[in-house]
Amino acid sequence: MLAQQRRQAILERVRASGGARVADLVRELGVSDMTIRRDLEVLAERGLVAKVHGGATVAGPGSTEEPGFAAKSARQQPEKEAIARRAARLVRPGTAVALSAGTTTWTLAHFLTDVPDLTVITNSIGIAEVFHRSPRADRTVVLTGGVRTPSDALVGPVAVAAVRGLHVDTLFLGVHGMSVRAGFTTPNLLEAETDRELVASAHRLVVPADHTKWGTVGISTIAGLAEAHVVVSDPGLPEEAREELAARVGELIITDPHQRNETATR
Repeated sequence: MLAQQRRQAILERVRASGGARVADLVRELGVSDMTIRRDLEVLAERGLVAKVHGGATVAGPGSTEEPGFAAKSARQQPEKEAIARRAARLVRPGTAVALSAGTTTWTLAHFLTDVPDLTVITNSIGIAEVFHRSPRADRTVVLTGGVRTPSDALVGPVAVAAVRGLHVDTLFLGVHGMSVRAGFTTPNLLEAETDRELVASAHRLVVPADHTKWGTVGISTIAGLAEAHVVVSDPGLPEEAREELAARVGELIITDPHQRNETATR
């Protein structure tokens, strides 16, 4: 395979899945680690990918660019499933939880369908549908109204009014990005307003976010890093990001999508 063909294959892989690891590309393309890293350097210099620790992701979007649900759900699927599985262990029967819209929180919802005596508040039609397809007599699901966004969130004054005055034990907040400067962010101003109301309603804030969210900044901040009681992420999270998060959030949990285990830093 010529270098140009190999780089095109790498670019297609990154765009299809949202990212790729050097080790996986070495195995799939049958070339050396150094060759793959040089290819990623070339693609990054052209602005086609963004280099991250151990691999590359799609080039960072603008602060107001909002991918649709289908596009986001195809990215980092193993990581999201592992994060969701671990985050579900934070939910106890008989509690009230809120799940904001997002593909990771949507994945999380599937791991909560068997939790007894649960009250769920959500502004996501997709998340409400997950619970609707697995009904339980001892479960209550409250779906806010509002205006639908490209990421399938219900937002705006109606959604804010529905959330205001509620009190939940835990909020699982889906985010577009996270950084030291901007905190947890979204590219949608109305979604940020609705999410801030959800944060205000919660006794505990849990942010399930894969490593590609680090360094991404949406136009509007939902909450500062220090407001999160728990962040659940994956091994792709760079070491500097782990240090920054561990210093600011209550607990950082790193989960392994292959071995189904995790480490926690308080």
